[in-house]
Amino acid sequence: MTVTIASNARIVDLRQKYPPRSAVIGWIFFDWAAQPYFTLITTFVFAPYFATHVASDPASGQALWGFATAAAGLTIALMSPVLGAIADASGRRKPWIAAFGALLVLGSCFMWIGRPGDISVIPPLLLAYAIATVGVEFATVFNNAMMPSLVPPDRIGRLSGTGWATGYVGGILSLILVLGFLAANPETGRTLFGFVPLFGLDPVTHQGDRITGPLTGIWFVVFVLPMFLLTPDYPAKHPVSEALREGLIELRQTLGELPKRKSMAAFLLANMIYTDGLVSLFAFGGIYAAGTFGWHTIQIGSFGILLAIAGAFGAWLGGKLDDSLGPKRVIAGSMLILLLSIIAILLVDKDSILFIEVAPPVPGGALFSGAAERAYLVLGCLIGAAGGPLQAASRTLLIRMAPKDRIAQYFGLFALTGKVTSFVGPLLIGLTTAATESQKAGMAVLVVFFVAGLALLARVKE
Repeated sequence: MTVTIASNARIVDLRQKYPPRSAVIGWIFFDWAAQPYFTLITTFVFAPYFATHVASDPASGQALWGFATAAAGLTIALMSPVLGAIADASGRRKPWIAAFGALLVLGSCFMWIGRPGDISVIPPLLLAYAIATVGVEFATVFNNAMMPSLVPPDRIGRLSGTGWATGYVGGILSLILVLGFLAANPETGRTLFGFVPLFGLDPVTHQGDRITGPLTGIWFVVFVLPMFLLTPDYPAKHPVSEALREGLIELRQTLGELPKRKSMAAFLLANMIYTDGLVSLFAFGGIYAAGTFGWHTIQIGSFGILLAIAGAFGAWLGGKLDDSLGPKRVIAGSMLILLLSIIAILLVDKDSILFIEVAPPVPGGALFSGAAERAYLVLGCLIGAAGGPLQAASRTLLIRMAPKDRIAQYFGLFALTGKVTSFVGPLLIGLTTAATESQKAGMAVLVVFFVAGLALLARVKE
């Protein structure tokens, strides 16, 4: 009885060291604040708009966007482990989130300059996109590193899944705001809800598409505040100069130990490959739909809303499965769904599904009236439902495998492996698309990434 009481008391003590629920809610709001960047900019509105209206044609637009994504990914890959090591040595997370969040805000707001048909804005526009991407990815690294201090280990999966699901909901609402009130069809001058765009945004010059940049920046500033106000930071350990020296020493030691930690090394390598495939799939899914079906902002945005709803449900369910089945099983199942979905997408064209001819979409017809469009819609929802659990379970698996006192450093390595080859996917898509002048051929590259990711994940011991 004494042992039982002592054990229970110890469990209570361990539970009590975690902050209150308000701190957890504040942390979750970071995903809500950051998600519109991925929803509005990189996937459903601005990227397809750039490819179809700013660039000279969709294929060259997809290639240019791929090269910019690759440059940002290479920068993130080179800097992530170093910054993570410094953060572990200094102890603080919030100053880094604030600094890189500022890059996200500045780069996003600058995207307003992307006027249709003006090729002179392409270089500064792609530079702004790269800067914003670096900002949001690094801010996410340090936000992820706060997770172990917020909840007990047996609740990490649920926290991660809830964060992703909440982010998807934020992305959905931002997309509804753009489609319903800001972005209008240039032919009708009306939004998805039949309204004249707010603030006098001009449909002809696509100001409703371009406003997604400043909107993303403002959204982040407003909704990241709960995290800064409610979620406690780690206490400061060392000044930055000392943390730099100590962090680099620890990073060198960690890299030296990594070959001995075979399971961790296999997981990081698998993450490197399947994350590259997933990011590329999301980044080019909207662009691919714009080129294949001739979708514009309203069609792509409506598709995005449905995909994000599927993603929110998938992330929430994945968080529960993570705690009950383990993150490795969730990752494997998600990857299998993604692999089958991308293969099926490659067999869908505007007038055929799996080599069976169907009636093409009627110009000016009802939304998603074509059979091929509806098939693409279903496959996109499967991708959305699998993408959230894959990412949420991946950060959970890292937390379970990494030493707690070096969690930011390992999240830096996690970001490194997620980004060190992140330029490869977009680069291969860009090069293949440019060489073949076929968007389908460019997207076919992604099959290899998911097959290799599954093979490597089999070697990971949870």
